[in-house]
Amino acid sequence: MAEKKRWLLHPEQAPTPFQLAMMLLSLLSVIVVIVLSFVSLDSETKRLLVFVDFTICMIFMTYFFVNLFRAENKIDYIKHNWIDFVASIPAIEPLRLARLFQILRVIRLIRMTQSLIIPIIKQRREATLASLLVAMVTILTFASVLMLIVEAGVPDANIHTAEDAIWWTLVTISTVGYGDYYPVTAAGHVIGGVVIICGVSFFGVISGYMASLFIAPDESERLEEQSQQIRCELQEALERMEANQGLLMEQVAQLNQKLEEKRETPKS
Repeated sequence: MAEKKRWLLHPEQAPTPFQLAMMLLSLLSVIVVIVLSFVSLDSETKRLLVFVDFTICMIFMTYFFVNLFRAENKIDYIKHNWIDFVASIPAIEPLRLARLFQILRVIRLIRMTQSLIIPIIKQRREATLASLLVAMVTILTFASVLMLIVEAGVPDANIHTAEDAIWWTLVTISTVGYGDYYPVTAAGHVIGGVVIICGVSFFGVISGYMASLFIAPDESERLEEQSQQIRCELQEALERMEANQGLLMEQVAQLNQKLEEKRETPKS
């Protein structure tokens, strides 16, 4: 059997929600790099995309080192995931295209997995955090870039720099609305409305997640209770089987005794 390439995951491993989230962020990062490389942009939009790419790189770096710290065999983890570290280095554009390997790896993993719903349901908390992370980065990226584009060069506009666009998006998605920066164009108002709706949904999910941490039972405790219940049921079933076996042995002994008595009884 051909030796597996080191950057591929083991086929018996099911994809985790964070692995899928990293795949989506890798795809977003590749799109950003392609836009920076082949699209003519003004200086502020280019600065904004560079900031977005740097943020995604920091997320990749954090994910890599957290998994490295949690790995039992750190040398083996580095051998199988070194390309993730290389692709996470910011400011080196040729290396960023190595994230395509991460996308291909997870796509291959998805094709090998018959069902993604069951693993995600079993890891609901991790799936929630991964979804929030992807949603936050995606909304921040598209809303900031689009707002900077539609407001550029418009009279009375007050969103001119990458920092202005990022600050406006953060304030709007959090539904705080300081009012220091705001769109003046019709397209900007539409973008702002979409961001507000996304922000309400976003923080609604966060509130539900935080509530589940205190209200819902811990997954490990629930599994422990289920395993304890299963053990008790198995123990009771074994005791019943032993009792039935003893009764059956007694009945067999009585039957053998009757047969012996019949054999010993002389015929008349």
